[in-house]
Amino acid sequence: MDTLSDLSVLVTGGSRGLGLLLARQCVERRCDVTVAARDEEELDRAVGLLRRRARGTTVTGRVCDVTDRAAVHELVEGTATDQRGLDVVIANAGNIQVGPAEESGTEAFRSAMETMFFGSLHTAMESLPHLRDSPAGGRLGVIGSVGGLLPVPHLLPYSCAKSAVAALADGLHAEQAEHGVSVTAVHPGLMRTGSHHQVELSGDEGKEFAWFATLAGLPGLSMDALRAAERIVRALEQRRTRVVLTPAAHLGAKAYGVAPALVTRTNELVSRLLPEPDDSGREGRSRWQSAVSALNDRAAQRLNQTRA
Repeated sequence: MDTLSDLSVLVTGGSRGLGLLLARQCVERRCDVTVAARDEEELDRAVGLLRRRARGTTVTGRVCDVTDRAAVHELVEGTATDQRGLDVVIANAGNIQVGPAEESGTEAFRSAMETMFFGSLHTAMESLPHLRDSPAGGRLGVIGSVGGLLPVPHLLPYSCAKSAVAALADGLHAEQAEHGVSVTAVHPGLMRTGSHHQVELSGDEGKEFAWFATLAGLPGLSMDALRAAERIVRALEQRRTRVVLTPAAHLGAKAYGVAPALVTRTNELVSRLLPEPDDSGREGRSRWQSAVSALNDRAAQRLNQTRA
């Protein structure tokens, strides 16, 4: 198995959550790492956390909005110059919209596509020439989701964008193999990253926040974020085509592939259990829901997810 040790790495969406942990895994492998994100203050905190673990390697933060291809071009070219090339790029930037599709509105779908699909596309297109020149053989990791392998009620903007990301990753894998670049599609299920503090809510915001935060922190259904990051980086090292994380995500993706109509009918029942539109704010968890999601709340503190 190849390793990522001592390589040049770029991680978009690297200032918090899963992206921060992916960057940390690379720093611990003695890579020179650049993390990119939109929020400069959040980015500075992330770089500080990563530099504590760096041993003789560089950690750099670059402000970048991945929806802007010109900005991504500048990010990639600057990183390649500073780090004497690019060996590994992880397209991770994303956002999550939670609520009924009608309440979310078309702008939520547009935002999801701009950030997750076009953000991944811009990152890939700008990086591929450098990855083809990598002496180590370039690696591109594209972070999708189980939500891109089967549609999830009240997460439809996210699911639609991640579905496009899945097609992009698989298509690029086929096209880039002859150039010596491996493309790994990563489809996590629920993870305890503290992402519930960053979601964009619509409808009955309190109840929407409650169900998402609870499930994302539920042991057995959600996955420890550090373990997820370790598995993702190992998949990049092994140049795997696709990795799906959590047993529930495996089961859901396989079920939808074999019996899509049955899964869709099941989703009808799930949708009936989810909140009706209202506007109640972020507070909405019952006492037991708060207890269940405590693991995710602690993850939010560790992974730079809490709002200022």
